[in-house]
Amino acid sequence: MDFYFPDSQDQVDPCFDFVNDEHRPFHVRQRDDRYAHEIHDEPPYDGILISKTMVDGYGTGGRYTAAQRHRLYRLGVREFFRLPAGMKVIGDCGAFSYVAEEEPPVTVSEVIDFYETLGVDEGISVDHAILGYNEACDRNDEPTPEDWIDRQAITLERAADFFAEHRERNCSFTPMGAAQGWSPCSYADSVQHLQELGYRRIALGGMVPLKSIEIIACLAKIDEIRDPEVSLHLLGISRPEHYATFHKHGVRSLDSTSPFRQAFKDDKDNYYTSSRNFVALRIPPSDSNARLQGRIRAGKLDQATVRAAEDEALRAVRAYDAGTGSLLEAVDALRAYEILHDTKGRDRSATYRDFLEVKPWAKCPCAICREWGVEVAMFRGTERNKRRGMHNLWVFNQKLQGQKPARRHPKPKRRQRESA
Repeated sequence: MDFYFPDSQDQVDPCFDFVNDEHRPFHVRQRDDRYAHEIHDEPPYDGILISKTMVDGYGTGGRYTAAQRHRLYRLGVREFFRLPAGMKVIGDCGAFSYVAEEEPPVTVSEVIDFYETLGVDEGISVDHAILGYNEACDRNDEPTPEDWIDRQAITLERAADFFAEHRERNCSFTPMGAAQGWSPCSYADSVQHLQELGYRRIALGGMVPLKSIEIIACLAKIDEIRDPEVSLHLLGISRPEHYATFHKHGVRSLDSTSPFRQAFKDDKDNYYTSSRNFVALRIPPSDSNARLQGRIRAGKLDQATVRAAEDEALRAVRAYDAGTGSLLEAVDALRAYEILHDTKGRDRSATYRDFLEVKPWAKCPCAICREWGVEVAMFRGTERNKRRGMHNLWVFNQKLQGQKPARRHPKPKRRQRESA
């Protein structure tokens, strides 16, 4: 099963100065920064998924500057992302960006132009997300909302137009039909319709909010009508614990940002290991933390006191990692700063102690931990948080592929310019 990582312009600066928390002079994002497949020894995913609304923007979906967008169109997806040989690319229209609209704001021709210009390997037909799930509709116990029926009809109509235009234009990418539904039977109906149109690759959308048992129920129902040569892709789904079950039901690929996003969006599962997850050490930068700065301006906190507590937390954690400081000093320093920056009054001392005692970053064989060590364990700014996300991608992919982590390589010497 192939794992795809959705693009959201997530890179890190390999020469970021962690001591002074700053980039090099004249640093240029994307050109100088590196993607996870460039940082790790081996790419932590089989391919990337790129969305039209992420590139061109719609609502809150766009992440590209005008210059980046023009460069992507000029170079194509492989050169822009500096992809290694054999890495695959799926194109998507980005239905969740326009989910509030009555109809998709992008045309079939526009989406095909996007896929062809960028040079993707597979392109998903235009769809309209259904935000709801109710198995009772299959039993006629409850009526199906008209909006759900309309959205499924729109998705299938666009899929028919997409397949026809793809054939007429003799496009270079493989067409992938988008299936939307609200129950096992409705998803099966969509898949059957797409098969009849001629699709041999089908992407199942709208399943992110579903429980795993509901996803599996839909896959089982689809199995009753799915042609053996038709393979499925799960949009936005990770859940590696169900990998074998998904594969049994014809799933051959999936994509998800969850391992990456949990590094800085989750309250507790920030740092992955093969056996468990840990809470990252929260040391927010005081000079750029809006809440801290607001309380300082309001006279509720003294700026010098806050900065001293922040510096001590950084010093104590680094000293403990280097073997020159104690665990108790590190936990106490983290707690002292937490009292100042955490307005909810939480006490993470026990979870911090647990994380620090294990020191998983010191044992992890991934390139991120080998190179940046304890800095990855800190919940502090984009550069550290995204590195931790890239570490999580590596661990997730190891689990997905059923591979055991390789023996830790010797830690390379830090380049002088990274801390100078």
